[in-house]
Amino acid sequence: MLRLPLYARVLIGVALGTFCGLAFGEGTILFGLTNKHLGDAGLLVIRLLRAMAVPLIFFAVVDAFVRTEISGKQGLKLVAICAFNVSVAFLIGMTLINTFRPGEAWKDRLADIEATAGGPARKAPEGLSLDPMKNLSGYVPANLVDPFQKDNGNVISVVFLAIMIGVSMRRLIARQGRDSSVARLADLAEGGFDTLVTILGMIVEAIPFAVFGVLAQVIGRDGTKVFGELSVYVVAMVSGLSLHALGYYTLAAWLIGRRAPRVYFGEGAPAIFAGMSMNSSLATVPLTLESLKRMKISDASARLSACVGTNLNNDGIVLYDAMAALFLSQALGYDLTFSQQAVVALASLMAGIGISGVPDAGLIVLPLVLSTVGLPEAVIVGVIPVLFSVDWLIGRVRSGVNVMSDMLVAILLDRSPAEPSASGGAERAA
Repeated sequence: MLRLPLYARVLIGVALGTFCGLAFGEGTILFGLTNKHLGDAGLLVIRLLRAMAVPLIFFAVVDAFVRTEISGKQGLKLVAICAFNVSVAFLIGMTLINTFRPGEAWKDRLADIEATAGGPARKAPEGLSLDPMKNLSGYVPANLVDPFQKDNGNVISVVFLAIMIGVSMRRLIARQGRDSSVARLADLAEGGFDTLVTILGMIVEAIPFAVFGVLAQVIGRDGTKVFGELSVYVVAMVSGLSLHALGYYTLAAWLIGRRAPRVYFGEGAPAIFAGMSMNSSLATVPLTLESLKRMKISDASARLSACVGTNLNNDGIVLYDAMAALFLSQALGYDLTFSQQAVVALASLMAGIGISGVPDAGLIVLPLVLSTVGLPEAVIVGVIPVLFSVDWLIGRVRSGVNVMSDMLVAILLDRSPAEPSASGGAERAA
């Protein structure tokens, strides 16, 4: 039998899920089966991937720092690439909003929109703020177990612990030799990573069915809500995110990273569409690593980007928050100066770094960003539930952009001249 590649099966799942959602809505499909049942079945696969994400990141980072030379120069390059990517994102978002001024379409109509559309309000995670030092203190765990026990996992704390453990083990192995107890502990970390990757290989085969089920449920429940009064907002947000991802990312991967679009999107499609289905780039890390492996990206670059730098690669969140803040400011008649827009950009960046890869993260932290430009608290409280009614679509685009950002950073890191020696170090350590 002709075996279709994974990305083709995922695309088929997207098409069928969209069709079922639009065709049957919340009604019965066959023999009592509904789109909700399909979504619940798909969520079982998603739950497995989420359960794997944090421990996979931990073992991947420990193993990477034990067996490969990850230099400070590579770490600085990671930060520089992420900073450049997010700067391009801000440039695209600010240009679109200031040129076309879509928020003015809501002028004097925001109250009517609030009355006709709405959704469940949600609060920002406890302790999240735009203060870098406060967020930094939250990344340092109180004990070694706590980061793994939180609902969504404090991924920065997990990465911090993994780096400390990996560097310490590498130094001890160099001092005590490959026959020491520490070396056997390093082998255990490698075995843990290999085991999780093997489990992942089995789960990956079910990803197209999960994508099909989740999209059928979501579109069947909320599909028609993106039209009408909120269409201007949806088009503005999706346009900015799509232009950044399909334009800048594609060109950077092709011209600088030497990965043609058919490779970047073809091999990355499973991770991108899974991220959009799960509405979480953190839960997609296992698939992102698999996609990068198929692109022939070195393990060191892949793990440094997708695992160590995952919270630095939230371009989707920071771009959305900045654009949404400017959109709502226009709708309310606030004419923000360049310096005020720069404050919005900085606040969006702090929010993007401070939030884990959880569903609806961009909208959850939006109130913090809006507060930096002086929008009245009553307006913020009133408008956020309205935006939740269409965030099921925008949030999935955000997550797809974040996954593509992880892959692009890894591709660009792999262009480092230091990479061959890092690989050689891995082979010698092995």
